[in-house]
Amino acid sequence: MSTIVITADAIAPSAVALLKDYDLVYTGKTPTPDDIVALCKRHNPVAMVVRYGKVGAAAMDAAPALRVISKHGSGTDNIDKLAAKERGIEVVAAVGANANAVAEHAFALLLACAKAIPAVDARMHAGHWEKATHSSVELSGRTVGVVGLGAIGRRFARMAEGFGMNVVAFDPYAKDVPDYVTLVDLEELLSRSDAISLHCPLTQDNEGMLNATTLERCKRGVIVVNTARGGLIDEQALMDAVIGGQVRAAGLDSFAVEPMAPGHPFQSQKGFVLSPHVGSVTSDAYINMGESAARNALAVLAGHFQAA
Repeated sequence: MSTIVITADAIAPSAVALLKDYDLVYTGKTPTPDDIVALCKRHNPVAMVVRYGKVGAAAMDAAPALRVISKHGSGTDNIDKLAAKERGIEVVAAVGANANAVAEHAFALLLACAKAIPAVDARMHAGHWEKATHSSVELSGRTVGVVGLGAIGRRFARMAEGFGMNVVAFDPYAKDVPDYVTLVDLEELLSRSDAISLHCPLTQDNEGMLNATTLERCKRGVIVVNTARGGLIDEQALMDAVIGGQVRAAGLDSFAVEPMAPGHPFQSQKGFVLSPHVGSVTSDAYINMGESAARNALAVLAGHFQAA
């Protein structure tokens, strides 16, 4: 029986059922690159389902039978796609499988920032009633800038429109844009938006997209939300912007280095709403991503995968 290596401690039972004709080997929750290489050497898998950890050339070379690397999610930046291409290994992603979950989480972070929910909740739990000093922002009538109109960005934009927000978006590859979304260039998005939400992949071209220079071009008091990749933001620049009031609040679910190290400056600074990259962690998304990753791997192995 051929083997599939899964870089996780588990995937959804329905996904396991789809892969019933294969021997499944799991790395556990926190595999290092060396752990993954060792399992590839030991089992020579025909496929990998990647949830945690990084898969590089060494892992691919350790598995000469490897034909497909299937991501348990939509972002493939933890897979060396160039190395895979050079070796004739297909890299596929569960595009859209977690879109609802992440979009909802992004909008929850936007609301939490606009309404200062974490701060007032903490004060209430500490026994304080500070209604007179509370300050928050209404979203209706304000402009939100959406960077990236993929499956997640489109769902987020629809939610924002439902709240009565004006939606502008930057995405040079967008097609069939909804009529309630106005496409603009990045400069215009920065200058017009009362809130900015990032929904694009991390590339060499957009690393540090939000930095000291671009944040200064934003409206004073802008809200920043990031449920995409931490590398899209220069963290020190964002810290300075929050302290100085250029950014009213930042709702972040992804960070430059994960897990976040204890004592990270964001942890002790007011104006940050933080979550540990859990935007896609819902029971529904877990099933959807697992099934999609399994089906994608099987399709490649069967020779009939077609990219969306």
